[in-house]
Amino acid sequence: MNIISTIIPIFAVIILGWLARWKGFIQPNFLAPANRLVYYLAIPAMIFHLISKASLKAQFDSLVLAITLLSVIAVFAVSWSTGWMIRVERKQLGTFIQCSFHGNLGYIGLAVAYYHLGNQGFVRAGILAGFIMILQNLLAVVALQFNAESTTLRKNRRDIFFRILGNPVIVSALAGILYSLTGLAVPLIVDRSLAILSGLALPMALLIIGASLSFEMMQLRMLRVLSTAGMKLILLPGLGLVLYRLCGSAFQDYLPGLILLASPSATLTYIMAKEMKGDTDFAVAAISISTILSAITFSIWLMIAG
Repeated sequence: MNIISTIIPIFAVIILGWLARWKGFIQPNFLAPANRLVYYLAIPAMIFHLISKASLKAQFDSLVLAITLLSVIAVFAVSWSTGWMIRVERKQLGTFIQCSFHGNLGYIGLAVAYYHLGNQGFVRAGILAGFIMILQNLLAVVALQFNAESTTLRKNRRDIFFRILGNPVIVSALAGILYSLTGLAVPLIVDRSLAILSGLALPMALLIIGASLSFEMMQLRMLRVLSTAGMKLILLPGLGLVLYRLCGSAFQDYLPGLILLASPSATLTYIMAKEMKGDTDFAVAAISISTILSAITFSIWLMIAG
């Protein structure tokens, strides 16, 4: 497994976005519409395309699925409590929470699973990823909505409920799982269209992140950013590994789940923070640092698991 060949291309595109902003190729007024394009169209297409082609009828361990989801929920609760105890301001708290558990499954997690485990492991990881995507995006929306600066929005539970239901990421993940359960193949024209849109999602998201980099904010918030990285890269996979082994799961069954839990903070955390009035500077710092550190932590967890 060559983690470096996965990590370096991500940062090459992020740096390109920063350079494009610095040189004036990307203007500030371009970022908002580009962000909406990625959030509402490209990323949902990528998620549906990924999940709808996975075979949910193939063998997978329901115990591993339950432990994986339980681990995400536990770290979600820990991160919220931690943010509250260290008095993270409300605008930043929602982003602080989601960066602590919301993993980059579609790009880094599944890539590592494929190169380390091969086709069979990749299929298992893809099935798990569909369920994790729904859970972590649902929890991220809850964290961002409940910690919104608007007092009216915080008190309007009905509005929160419908925003969660209408979140494009959750809708596309649910649609992908339901379509996969039918056992039908995606029509060729639709499949190719989704593939084209999916190809837009991550490069555009990374360019937007690079164009929005704030090194000053990264330095000012380093301790909090490192706290989220610690929860995401150490606490979450560590908890999962302990539970897998305590419950007697076989190595080959739980390793795809461990890889997904060990994924760094998702690029989607920036997109969601932007759309839902979170702290985008904090999201950029958390994504960058956790992705860099994941090159080390992935290797450590795979070595410990083996």
